[in-house]
Amino acid sequence: MKKNLLIALLMGIFASAAHAQSSVTLYGLIDTGLTYVSNQREAGSTAGHSKFAMTDASINPDRFGLRGSEDLGGGLKAIFTLENGFTLTNGALGQHGLLFGRQAFAGLSSNQFGTVTLGRQYDSMVDYLAPLAGAGAAKGGVFFGHPYDNDNLQNTMRINNAVKYASPNYNGWRFGGLYGFSNAAGGFSNNRAYSFGTSYNNGPLRFAASYLQLNNGGTAANLAGATDSIVNAGGQVTGSDSTFSAGQQRTFGAGFDYAFGPATVGFVFTETKLENATGINNTSSSPILLGNSSLRFDNYEVNASYSMTPALTVIGSYTFTDGSSSIAGASSPKWNQVNLLLDYSLTRRTDVYVEGQFQNVSGGGTVFTADINGLSPSATSRQVAVTAGLRTRF
Repeated sequence: MKKNLLIALLMGIFASAAHAQSSVTLYGLIDTGLTYVSNQREAGSTAGHSKFAMTDASINPDRFGLRGSEDLGGGLKAIFTLENGFTLTNGALGQHGLLFGRQAFAGLSSNQFGTVTLGRQYDSMVDYLAPLAGAGAAKGGVFFGHPYDNDNLQNTMRINNAVKYASPNYNGWRFGGLYGFSNAAGGFSNNRAYSFGTSYNNGPLRFAASYLQLNNGGTAANLAGATDSIVNAGGQVTGSDSTFSAGQQRTFGAGFDYAFGPATVGFVFTETKLENATGINNTSSSPILLGNSSLRFDNYEVNASYSMTPALTVIGSYTFTDGSSSIAGASSPKWNQVNLLLDYSLTRRTDVYVEGQFQNVSGGGTVFTADINGLSPSATSRQVAVTAGLRTRF
């Protein structure tokens, strides 16, 4: 009898341990509010009017997902993430209708050797540099983004067919890289992507640098490649997961921040160069057509945050973007944007906030008007936005 009881007890312990070694977590985030925009271009017109509307994702885009792991022993785990993006205000799927458009990957993770994953994933600009930027989701978020999110610090774009490596944490130092396959027979570089980055986090100091390159991103050349595109019956790209439609995009950047007690200050520089660019897709109106142009964005951002109390934080940033293009009448566009966010935590999961943005563009002609990231373009060179919102996580 005692022997049977001992066997039953041991079986129960082993069953509990096996169950504890595997886990699946449902998680998500909802961000919604009311926004006043000083000037928004009317559809099909060059006229503009102010607008007061319900908005979503002024800091973080709405999402829910499943994250799982299974302990394989010896410090090795099998992992997966399936993450959906959606719009709270109307329930629509994000990422132009993809079920798991934000992330979808599986892989292996080792405590000693790092992590290898395969699927639809974030690039190294997002993984390493974005946490230091006001344009990144960890600080100011969507409306703080650099013009058109040209450097992808706001995570507009994901990479399909991607294999990614992330190193272990070596006393604060990490590194990694990603390669997105074109999946095209006879066209290895036709709509492919690669990216790499590194970061260092030790006490009050953080530093990061990263690089991203796309070939034929956001074009109709290969729809099964590293970036998605939506093409109409006439063969024209009408929308894309890629920020730009271009023969080649090269983006690199570096930044740091430093904490002084409850305050943190930081600086980030990024540059994006485009060759054979035909369109800017990341705008709330129809894509901006560029013909077949070269284009460059140099972004200089200063950001700061201060925790006034454990619950109340103020975040601000200023970005100057120095642009150049081969487009007649818009050869030297320059963007100036100021952002301010006041955030109050009701609980660890839920907070309320008020934020404001001001953007001014010069030298953009009729091509580059004010266009605060995540909002509809202005009819003029200036735009102001003020938002009051609620954000909750689960």
